[in-house]
Amino acid sequence: MSDKIKAVDLYSGTLWEVELLKSLLENAEIESFIKDGIIGNTFPFQAAPGAVNPIKLVVSSNDYDMALIVLEEFKKNL
Repeated sequence: MSDKIKAVDLYSGTLWEVELLKSLLENAEIESFIKDGIIGNTFPFQAAPGAVNPIKLVVSSNDYDMALIVLEEFKKNL
């Protein structure tokens, strides 16, 4: 078993949704970064099949469990 820290996809959505969730994670002191932000917004068909939810928010595997709690609250208020 490996104890390495990995980047884990937490959420896929529109740029607006991802930016909002990123802000909520920052408020909870959880670092995250946006994956495919520019290409997903400009050329969504190249970032995701069918251009559905082309932009991803990624967190550290160490923060994943806490990020899931923030994500569940975010989904309740969408």
